[in-house]
Amino acid sequence: MKTIDKIPTGKIERTTTLVKTGVKLGGNYLKYYGKKAMGASVDRETLDEANASDIYDGLKDMKGSALKVAQMLSMEKSILPRAYVERFSLAQFSVPPLSSPLVRKTFKTYTGKYPEELFKSFTKEAVNAATIGQVHKATLDDGTVVAVKIQYPGVANAISSDLALVKPVATRMFNIKSKDAEKYFREVEGKLLEETDYNLELQRSKAITEACAHIPGMVFPKYYETYSSERILVMDWIQGKHLSEYVKESHSQVERNQLGQSLWNFYMYQMHVLKEVHADPHPGNFLVTEEGQLAAIDFGCIKEIPEEFYEPYFQLSQKNSFENPEQLKERMLQLELLKETDSEKDEAYFMKLFHEMLSLFCEPFQHENFDFGDPQFWNRITALSEKYASDKELRKMDGNRGSKHFLYINRTFFGLYNLLNDLKAEIEIDPLGLLKNLK
Repeated sequence: MKTIDKIPTGKIERTTTLVKTGVKLGGNYLKYYGKKAMGASVDRETLDEANASDIYDGLKDMKGSALKVAQMLSMEKSILPRAYVERFSLAQFSVPPLSSPLVRKTFKTYTGKYPEELFKSFTKEAVNAATIGQVHKATLDDGTVVAVKIQYPGVANAISSDLALVKPVATRMFNIKSKDAEKYFREVEGKLLEETDYNLELQRSKAITEACAHIPGMVFPKYYETYSSERILVMDWIQGKHLSEYVKESHSQVERNQLGQSLWNFYMYQMHVLKEVHADPHPGNFLVTEEGQLAAIDFGCIKEIPEEFYEPYFQLSQKNSFENPEQLKERMLQLELLKETDSEKDEAYFMKLFHEMLSLFCEPFQHENFDFGDPQFWNRITALSEKYASDKELRKMDGNRGSKHFLYINRTFFGLYNLLNDLKAEIEIDPLGLLKNLK
């Protein structure tokens, strides 16, 4: 794979990269509409593929939060056109890594030493490159094989300016009033800044993996504090296949169900017991080991769940949550899905919209067992997404709906559902008895 010798770190450099990408997109549209005007047979998918490719090519060299946005969007399978999902999914675990000279230079900047001075062995080439950093395989003096995650230079300092560039586009895409958008962008900015603090990731990784060590079928790496720092994280090397590779292979339904159950139990325990959750459930963050266990290998993005959000959010997942209109309205106000200033017409519209959405997304919780490979379930999600994406009435309304906590909790659930769908897993919903106390 081609390596990168330089990352644009300054605001002007990164803005220039985005502008160049915009020029390419403009050219794609001109070609598309020019061919249509000439009577040529062209389809929208061709335009989508060209745009997705140019956007990804522009972001992959920038790394950091710009590329992270593409990674997050790749999880929106029921919303984005297929071409975007396929291209942006490369940001999950397959992007051009830093060149060997740049790795050595970056290591020296972070630690004052070159990698060969710290480790008995250190692979020159990255074994995995993602949005915030890349991973190298190394050996400690005692022979322990470890994974060394090194952060890309400049990404932490560029987060705020990157999001400022993305903000105008996002507010138009999601119909958010710019004056009300700050709470959402502060939430994203805060999480991205946390992801660049490897000292914080180290402490959270140790705490969550120790708390979840009892969950059957799950394994976690050990972390090495002595070798780690604010921009470098060292952990056990776990041999296995990325979940995205595993699901493409032929495996028995029993094996798929077991992995899916471990994954589900892992997330339910975090949400309902720890009240904080691994909020980045994409295939690049999970490995299937040679023993058939599931390994969680990245805890950079952790979302704490405050009690004032937890109670009304998970109460809506219960069977009787829609039977009492007044209670339902109260919960929706708590979650900021409704506003005290809503007109009767707007309130009725959003009550109907969120009733429809929540009924569908909470459907797995209405069963003792649920098959996430059921195509009918996913067809209904896609149909609902398309319905409201094309709803002209909704486009006229204030899109600023929902607590800021929805951003990462919904992202977590949607990512979890997608992983379970990839596994085609049928699972037991509450084997740990964690949902019995929700009323």
